[in-house]
Amino acid sequence: MSEDHKDFGEKAKEFAHEATEGAKETAKEFTEGVKDTLGQDNKKLLAGILAIVLGALGVHKFILGYNKEGIIMLVITIILGAITCGILASLMGIVGLIEGIIYLTKSDEEFYQTYQVGKRPWF
Repeated sequence: MSEDHKDFGEKAKEFAHEATEGAKETAKEFTEGVKDTLGQDNKKLLAGILAIVLGALGVHKFILGYNKEGIIMLVITIILGAITCGILASLMGIVGLIEGIIYLTKSDEEFYQTYQVGKRPWF
């Protein structure tokens, strides 16, 4: 009976090892798929929608990693918008709307090459 327990133990260890390796491979494939999806398409969609909805605040610039440009839009909207009774804030809203439309009408590859690889911050 002792031999049977040893064989069963060895088979259980072998099965656990195979299951672990399979789970690691599945997790790796899932991670690569998520990176592909979030790397291009969702960033485009998120930046485009935020540009249309909150474009005056420059939120879409921060999403794309353009912190300097995002701060410029935010300052113009809040500080200079208050001084000019909202005129400059309205202009920043129009800029955001235009950029959002441009983002969403580009193909995924064109958006990725232009705004994420090429780092083109304006229009």
